[in-house]
Amino acid sequence: MTGEQVILVDADDREVGAMDKLAAHEKGGVRHRAFSVFIVDPQGRWLLQRRAAGKYHFAGLWTNACCSHPRPGEQTADAAHRRLREELGFDCALTERFQFEYKATSESEGLTEHELDHVFTGEYAGAVHPDPAEVGETRWIEPAVLEQELRTHPENFTPWFKLALDRVGNALR
Repeated sequence: MTGEQVILVDADDREVGAMDKLAAHEKGGVRHRAFSVFIVDPQGRWLLQRRAAGKYHFAGLWTNACCSHPRPGEQTADAAHRRLREELGFDCALTERFQFEYKATSESEGLTEHELDHVFTGEYAGAVHPDPAEVGETRWIEPAVLEQELRTHPENFTPWFKLALDRVGNALR
């Protein structure tokens, strides 16, 4: 992660600078631009990934297909496509649905996400080739099964996933 930069933004998503990625997550977090990609297949199942055990925060938790940060000078949609290819080995058409701001701390690592998150959706039906440095495992899940898991074991999912999922589902209906 050394040298990786994130884009700092104000509450209206206007760029106000750049910062080292890890530093942006320390000491309570600094607001920065991020994105989350939600993928469904033609049958309406959601693609989930379990974050790799070696991730610097929220490791081992289930989340949406992929999420990350655009680099300075990179358009958010371009970054979403880049990370789909890097993390999962595929790309597909994406639609930006909404954005939201959230703050979540990983107590065990002492790191905080303070993100203005751009949420994208797409449909994909091919093979998934996860990068093991990023992704522990993937699975396709029926919406009703996912809802049940979220009710019974919310601690198994990332904070941003839980916050965005209902709005994503409504946007796809």
